[in-house]
Amino acid sequence: MAEEELREVSIALAGQPNVGKSTVFNMLTGLNQHVGNWPGKTVERRTGTFVHDNVRVHIIDLPGTYCLTAASPEERIARDYIIRERPDVVIAILNAASLERNLYLVAELLALPVPIVIGLNMMDVAQQEGFEIEPAVLAAAIGVPVVPMVASRNEGVHELIDAALDVALHGLKGEPHRPEIRQDHRELLDRLLELIREHVPSPYPPDWVALKMLEGDQEITALMREVLPPEVWATVDGMLRKHEDAIIAVASGRYEWIRRMTRAALKRPRAGNITLTQRLDNVATHPFWGLVVLGIVLGVIFTLTYKIGGVLQEWLATYLVDKLAEAVQGALAGAPAWLSGLLVNGIIGGVGTVITFLPILAVFFAVMGLMEDIGYMARAAYVVDRFMHAIGLHGKSFMPLFLGFGCNVPAIMGARIIESERSRLLTILLAPLVPCTARLAVLAVLVPIFFPQQATIVSWALTALPLVVLALTGVTINKLILKGERSAFIMEMPLYHVPNWRTIGILVWQRLVAFLRKAGTIILLMSVLIWALSTLPTGEIEESYLAALGRFLAPLGAPMGLGWRPLVALLTSFVAKENAVATLGVLYGVGENSQALAQVLSSQFASASALAFLVAEMLFIPCVSTLAVIKQEAGSWKWVLIDVGFLAVLTLLAGTIAYQLGALLL
Repeated sequence: MAEEELREVSIALAGQPNVGKSTVFNMLTGLNQHVGNWPGKTVERRTGTFVHDNVRVHIIDLPGTYCLTAASPEERIARDYIIRERPDVVIAILNAASLERNLYLVAELLALPVPIVIGLNMMDVAQQEGFEIEPAVLAAAIGVPVVPMVASRNEGVHELIDAALDVALHGLKGEPHRPEIRQDHRELLDRLLELIREHVPSPYPPDWVALKMLEGDQEITALMREVLPPEVWATVDGMLRKHEDAIIAVASGRYEWIRRMTRAALKRPRAGNITLTQRLDNVATHPFWGLVVLGIVLGVIFTLTYKIGGVLQEWLATYLVDKLAEAVQGALAGAPAWLSGLLVNGIIGGVGTVITFLPILAVFFAVMGLMEDIGYMARAAYVVDRFMHAIGLHGKSFMPLFLGFGCNVPAIMGARIIESERSRLLTILLAPLVPCTARLAVLAVLVPIFFPQQATIVSWALTALPLVVLALTGVTINKLILKGERSAFIMEMPLYHVPNWRTIGILVWQRLVAFLRKAGTIILLMSVLIWALSTLPTGEIEESYLAALGRFLAPLGAPMGLGWRPLVALLTSFVAKENAVATLGVLYGVGENSQALAQVLSSQFASASALAFLVAEMLFIPCVSTLAVIKQEAGSWKWVLIDVGFLAVLTLLAGTIAYQLGALLL
């Protein structure tokens, strides 16, 4: 059949977190999918297309959500999409081993004006945990198709789409058995529906709106308050205030429905049966042994990411970026110096930075994806949650922050594993305070020069400094700005299961491409800008616009005991932290000669000034790559500017304090 003759069907994929929804989506779409953000939201939006039995299917992966209230952006997005866009069918993916909990979402989906099909995933895990489920009996009870699946092995996925397309094209064969509100509140629901029916704005279903108002849904209640006539609203408001316990009646009705639906279809494991998940969790979530396991896992992640990724990064830098730069420089031997500098230092330098990050990011995302897919990430977050909450963060914040010791770029991108928008943003903004390997490399070079007798203790103190600042900043933000608010830590511990390598591979590919497309462009532009500022107008850095900027900012350096040359070194570290050492060599006229650099720096810097410079280097604005990724992940330049402003002020204050203390003590 020709492409233009294909029928088109839209499918929404819904489900709670950790049910294998992404695996199903990736199985169906492969790389033929698009990843972005929902309009006005930082929540990820994934859409894809595929052809099945001469039908072109447009599928959208709705955010994972436990229910459809208005308590989170994910919940609002899922229900608003179904109500407003009206897909032809909704596929609800359920975890068969947590069937009763997962059916609560189905109970809410059945109240929406779209037919649903149930994909009963992880049947193998359910059997392993001792559950016996009869999909045909469950389908007869609910009145919608139920397809057993093991998506990680591509079992049942084809049959699921067959069932969904049959419903989309021909409709359900009968009316589904929907939950009802508890008997003692049904008359109240009928009265409320009668009052609001004529005023409910399209496309919201009146009976669903009435139910949500009884549940105390603030978004829907506010909507109806705007559209109802004042006299009607007064009556409705009085009813709602008088029956504030109605939410219990709604939930009770759903739980009773779940009990009836599973009565014949589900056989639970016998009492006292200890499952594999329980045996593993006795260690993985233990207050002490859980931390030991986490330490081992972090060690493995850190080692794999930087031993493998770091070696590949160095190889790419040496044999790809440097060789390409040498070739271009040789080819432009007779060209103007500015052209060679632009191409080699500006463009190739900027693009090369992006390329060399790819191995570290690839390994990091692969290992993190594996940990998430097998079910361990929830345990790791649980073990450290009480520590992270002390500084206003989420338990899952620990993993990305830990990776910041290698590089802040994967640390910030790793914050994607945090569902809470507030905690994710706070993690992103605090991640640049984790001392990366580039900053530690600067310490390794300069501390022995400035403090040869106390090199070890000074290095440890300077490494700990940004971590202490990170903790204090988190505590301050949490107490003063967030008023001690704790982000809700509601997480179902998923059962351990075999990972799906296709899903992990697609995840890695998508995030690498996203990094190249978004962050790469910003890094390239900023690298060219910094190159221009450090080269123009004469080609000599001492006479460049960047040096002029350093001289202009010299009064800011005075409280830290720093002249314009150290300030320029700090500014050039904006491209890469290692640039600080090279720039000092150029500005003091000794180039890359380490012995000459040591002699001139030890003579030019007093101990107090040296300490202030090192403190400033550890707290200064992160490199351009990190800022580019902050913009990408936070979704706005506003947060980049806030982070830059905060770190700039912090650097000035900390450097000044270090200089004054150094002048007294050293």
